[in-house]
Amino acid sequence: MELCISATAPILPQFKLSFSPSSHSLFKNEFLQSNNRFLFTPLKQLPVSSSRQFSFLQHPPHKLSSIRFMASAAPTTVDSTVTDKLPADIQVTETPEPNSRVRLSVEVPAVVCDDCYRKVIKEFMKRAKVPGFRPGKNVPESILISYVGKETIQKATIESILKRTLPHAMSSVSKRALEDSVRISTKFPEMEKNYSSLKSLRYDVIVDLAPEVKWIPENGYHNLKIVVEIDKEIDAQTAAEQELRRRHKALGSLRIVTDRGLEVGDVAILDISATTIEQDESAAKRIPSADSKGFQFDTEDGDKILPDFLDSIIGIKRGETKSFPYVFPESWKQEDLRGIRAQFTVECKELFYRDLPELDDPIADRILSGCTTIEEVKKTLLQKFLEVEQTAKEQATDNAILDQLHKMIEVDIPQSLFEEQARQLYGAQLLQIQANMKLSEQQLASLSSPKAVKDFMENQKENITSIIKQNLAVGDIFKRENLQLLTDELVKEVENSIAEFKRHNQEYDEERVRGQVQEVLEGAKVLEFLRERAEVRYIIK
Repeated sequence: MELCISATAPILPQFKLSFSPSSHSLFKNEFLQSNNRFLFTPLKQLPVSSSRQFSFLQHPPHKLSSIRFMASAAPTTVDSTVTDKLPADIQVTETPEPNSRVRLSVEVPAVVCDDCYRKVIKEFMKRAKVPGFRPGKNVPESILISYVGKETIQKATIESILKRTLPHAMSSVSKRALEDSVRISTKFPEMEKNYSSLKSLRYDVIVDLAPEVKWIPENGYHNLKIVVEIDKEIDAQTAAEQELRRRHKALGSLRIVTDRGLEVGDVAILDISATTIEQDESAAKRIPSADSKGFQFDTEDGDKILPDFLDSIIGIKRGETKSFPYVFPESWKQEDLRGIRAQFTVECKELFYRDLPELDDPIADRILSGCTTIEEVKKTLLQKFLEVEQTAKEQATDNAILDQLHKMIEVDIPQSLFEEQARQLYGAQLLQIQANMKLSEQQLASLSSPKAVKDFMENQKENITSIIKQNLAVGDIFKRENLQLLTDELVKEVENSIAEFKRHNQEYDEERVRGQVQEVLEGAKVLEFLRERAEVRYIIK
């Protein structure tokens, strides 16, 4: 079979095919062999130096200024130039299918098949070491076939036919076909049977096309009306006051309370347990996630830990136990506890108050280095948190715009595009896990298995679809509005990104880095365009 590979026309690497599972399994050629890339390959994250990176996924609250594109805003398509002239035209019937897919039914006439057969025979004659004949010398065709095997010659001929005719078959859709989505769906034994009986060949090719974006309403992204929810903790004034209080508390010391109960401002060491409240008391169950021994409870953070919990234990004294009913809020982070009625038991093991220095100018430098007055401390902290607030608002605005965009378009998402996006998201997730903890080879293999990736695709289908629609919407706006990138800006960002790879001793593909950086910058340009024209209203939640 290796002889067949070198016998055929030059490989066209822009076409990467996959065959249905029952197709011919003996292909050695990279051009023709199965391209089942479902197995996970870890992805390297692209380090982009820009302070504004974009992602169409949920954004972690601890990285308010860092969003990133997780996929191309515009899918990469195949752009092929047909170079191998055929002795006759092939016939191609194009049939649209759901999810931006097309079926190409290809009929290759006998004259083309015979030409491929002659090329294969010629190459075998050059390469085959037939006993009694010097290498490179012409060998009678009958002897060559007898030596190599008729079946081998036939398989090699079919390979040659596929490789030479596919670029011609794809010519009408090549600029719309998604890269790596081309798949020959006809089973190889069927092609062998067809070729043997007719000396011609028929086969079907399934191709995913770049999806068309339909806006509802048309150009509906102009003059968006956006309501942006901002967490109250992001409010600059509130955040600055909390930071000042935190720094002030850090300068104090804890003293044991001996003559009173718990007050706001105190710190208590608590043992906490809880059970569900049931009509039948014997059916009550312990709530393990509520159990805590030696829990250090800062009353100034009480509502952040469990809303209204502080009100139930205010006044508790050292060594005292309180029991009280509590209903978990409907917004509680643990879904299985939302709305649950519970009976809490709290024992106060220790009780402390804070002995704090006066909040005046002499301690200003201890609170914030370089400051001489408390007023200067307050202004400096406020300025810092105003910047944080602005970044958070921009981030939240971008997220709100993206969330609205994907609801304004209709698009048929090709399966290959869905799977590629899912692999990128899963790869990023796995990289994050690897960064946070050392995984064994067995753990990594388990997390990288086809089953793990498939489960991720099924569980995250809605989220993945939303991200793809956001990306497609952004890419479509960039083209519709004829937005442009500055060449100098792109070059600078690519250089900075490559420098980051080098700094971390990571391998990189410069073309891929350039493409990803361009996507990031295009996304930023689109969001800037939309923000300038949107009506934005901020509300504190």
